[in-house]
Amino acid sequence: MSPARLLWQRFRAHRAAMVALSVLMLIVLALCIGPWLSPFAVDSIDFDGEWATPPSTVNAHWFGTDSLGRDVFVRVLEGGRISLLVAFAATLVSLLIGVGYGAVAGYFGGALDAWMMRTVDILYALPFLFLVILLMVLFGRNVVLVFVAIGAINWLDMARVVRGQVLALKQREFVLAAHTHGMDSAAILLRHIVPNLAGVVMVTVTLTIPQVILTESFLSFLGLGVQEPATSWGTLINEGAREMQTTPWALLFPAALMALTLLCFNLIGDALRDALDPRDAP
Repeated sequence: MSPARLLWQRFRAHRAAMVALSVLMLIVLALCIGPWLSPFAVDSIDFDGEWATPPSTVNAHWFGTDSLGRDVFVRVLEGGRISLLVAFAATLVSLLIGVGYGAVAGYFGGALDAWMMRTVDILYALPFLFLVILLMVLFGRNVVLVFVAIGAINWLDMARVVRGQVLALKQREFVLAAHTHGMDSAAILLRHIVPNLAGVVMVTVTLTIPQVILTESFLSFLGLGVQEPATSWGTLINEGAREMQTTPWALLFPAALMALTLLCFNLIGDALRDALDPRDAP
């Protein structure tokens, strides 16, 4: 049996993770096609109806409208698109930088490893909000800046995880055999070290995505993230929290959908970790 098939069988044994995977697929599908099912745009105001109306199927405002008369259903799904886009983009940046940085530090070791990891420690010590505010002062507010700010921090965790795995892998027999046959360091890293990091990296990515969603939501909640006319779950939660006494549904729907998405990613990540190392499974 191939390793991928064995991994899938172990993953399928986790019923909660399979349910989470199904729910997550439905959420992604809804985010992709949901806004097209509504006659309202994300920034359009329904001047023909009452503002701040509760959810109803009569006027096609299935999640109601906010205090400005905008359709909450479309805004929640459009905000989910932005939140997941930020999450996947920042995670990709974290993956590319973190894997390369951690693999080089762990493989070569010595003074280079010490210098590279002290650099990571220094970056950890920098206040995240200060970095975000500094970037916004220099470059202005836009979605790309959110990618850069979050990705510039999240790769540190990936680098540490990868470095620890490489320190163990470089002592394995197949790496020593490659050294014996005269293979250079770059080839060993690309052909033998990095492919054997796939499992750990996969688990780390599934657990990084919800962390990035929370970070983006936190920045948007503070007014430092996605700006109008674009929106995100964090922005919607911020708006809903200010008006929860008059339009509680404007807070309930984005908060519930974001919490469900985070739960699904965490359940999938835990199941992948157990499938890759069944000795750690309960």
